[in-house]
Amino acid sequence: MKKIQKKIDNEIFSRFEFKYVIKKNISRNIQKEVKSFMTQDSFSNYKNNYIVRSLYFDNNSFSCFNEKIDGIKNRHKYRIRTYADKKNSHTPFFLEMKGRNNQRTFKNRTKINENDLPIFCEKNNFFDLKKKYLNNKLIDQYIFDSYKKKLKPKVLIDYKRLPLLSRNGLYFRLTFDSEIKACKSNDIFNNNANWKVCIPDNDILEVKFDFTIPPWFHRIIQSYELKRISISKFVLGSEATGLAYDYEGI
Repeated sequence: MKKIQKKIDNEIFSRFEFKYVIKKNISRNIQKEVKSFMTQDSFSNYKNNYIVRSLYFDNNSFSCFNEKIDGIKNRHKYRIRTYADKKNSHTPFFLEMKGRNNQRTFKNRTKINENDLPIFCEKNNFFDLKKKYLNNKLIDQYIFDSYKKKLKPKVLIDYKRLPLLSRNGLYFRLTFDSEIKACKSNDIFNNNANWKVCIPDNDILEVKFDFTIPPWFHRIIQSYELKRISISKFVLGSEATGLAYDYEGI
């Protein structure tokens, strides 16, 4: 039986994620090769991709950034995610906790109201969130961690995503992320953004699966000599904007 992970308003799931930085021409070639095995997911539009915008939280010591750089096996961070770069009445907003538990990544998310964005970003009337989102464990944990770690919105990340799902077998998903850019921001719709390109002339290929990678994709990995790396758009954006830096990588 095929297992599919669907994006819904409230969800918790874990999976394996492998990431590759690839040149744009290689990205296009792989997209052509895999489409005979895969189909676009329901979030793709007529242009075959959609915008992903995420506002990431960290503290002034950049604890979340450093936990990623240091390879801490059990960690998490928060972001507000939407799928548009301009306000419109149809755009959903989600609070997400993204993290790692040993070898698997996990994501816990809940839909939030656009009118509550200033509460999340400015911390005004913070405990009103508990009244508005009753018995919501993610909201409760976010409030606790925000006070404990002194979290604030720090960096805004934008990119275009082409998502593909396997036609057969267990859950297997590929996402091709391009035009990745970042800016310092405490608002998810920043009209005065000073955008910085994160990895010019490259895309990020993310391979997401529950149990195994199908043999046909193993052949693609070998054919293009893809090298799996540990990479984070949050880290890329923090470095590109000068907010934080991996000094050990010098």
